[in-house]
Amino acid sequence: MSDIDPIPPGLRLISYLAVRDAEAALAFYADVLGASVITKIPMGDGRLGHAELALPGDARLFLSDEFPEMNVAGPAALGGTPVSLMLYVEDVDATAARAVEKGAELQGAIEDQIHGDRTARLVDPFGHRWFLSSRIEEVGPEEIERRYAAQAGGS
Repeated sequence: MSDIDPIPPGLRLISYLAVRDAEAALAFYADVLGASVITKIPMGDGRLGHAELALPGDARLFLSDEFPEMNVAGPAALGGTPVSLMLYVEDVDATAARAVEKGAELQGAIEDQIHGDRTARLVDPFGHRWFLSSRIEEVGPEEIERRYAAQAGGS
């Protein structure tokens, strides 16, 4: 039996994004989200085969260019994305403003949510949809249910 943990700590689930222009995406995520590149594997044909990014805290993100010959397509090739990414940040207002300044599109107002987060919804310049949030209030499950019911017009 091996001493190696088959699931690396903090790496149980990682989003793997495909984009057109992975180098520009790396710059965007570094500037807007504070990501740093851990690994970068260029393919020799101008495309990036793989990159691993560390985000502040314990989040990781994998990224590559599109590879149509391998059925790896980003949102631009697919006409949008069915997937949303959720990331907690220190200051959602400042992070969302920086994202918009760098080409992201805000999808509605940044708002306080009944579950205790302040949340911005946006689409980055590469077509990926993000929910950026900052926790502003600790709210238990019963209070969340009560607030949802009150908002929906229930008791």
